[in-house]
Amino acid sequence: MEYQPIAYIHNDFPTKFGLPRQSGLSEHLISRIVMEKEYRNPDAFRGIEEFEYLWLIWCFESMGKRATSKRAWSPTVRPPKLGGNKRMGVFATRSPNRPNPIGLTRVKLLSAESVADHGIVLTVAGADLMDGTAILDIKPYLPYADSVPDAATGDYGPEHQQIMEVMIPSDVAGLFTEEQLKTLKEVLSFDPRPGYQHDPDRVYGFAYGGYDVRFKADDRTITVVEAVLGK
Repeated sequence: MEYQPIAYIHNDFPTKFGLPRQSGLSEHLISRIVMEKEYRNPDAFRGIEEFEYLWLIWCFESMGKRATSKRAWSPTVRPPKLGGNKRMGVFATRSPNRPNPIGLTRVKLLSAESVADHGIVLTVAGADLMDGTAILDIKPYLPYADSVPDAATGDYGPEHQQIMEVMIPSDVAGLFTEEQLKTLKEVLSFDPRPGYQHDPDRVYGFAYGGYDVRFKADDRTITVVEAVLGK
């Protein structure tokens, strides 16, 4: 089987660390989906504005790049959010180290507009894909068929997700637009650190919006230390 990307997504996250772990966790994270030339026929998007949400099917192996070698997969993985100590079957997780590196993401459709030299560009909110990820397909989200609010989720349910208080100094906040700042606060509130890292003195960092955002964390609070202009 061979599949070709139909589009690439673009946003302020050039690396994986810092991204929301699941789609929909950051409703202010705005991304643009730019179609490849052969898929820019406007007829392919006829009626898409009737849907509030879309499914994106995408490729882990393209995360931020146009081509990478395929990762080795393992039948069991140690999900970082579960502390890195609990082994689970790969098919019981959303680990990227899969036999076929395919991701599934739900996004909110904000607009579908014709842009010069790009055809129809989709602007979406809530993606968990980093800049440059290849999109394999786009499908409408149907609540009556796709949503089961009371379904069991094991250790991944909302009751296991602590929402952190986020402190961002004014000099750092002033580096970002209002929308970027909302996204940054949302991402940090879900604590991007692996579940096995608890050192309150350690400084973590991730690339966002052209800056290297550095922060510390204790049991309840994420405190941004600085934001250094990226290279």
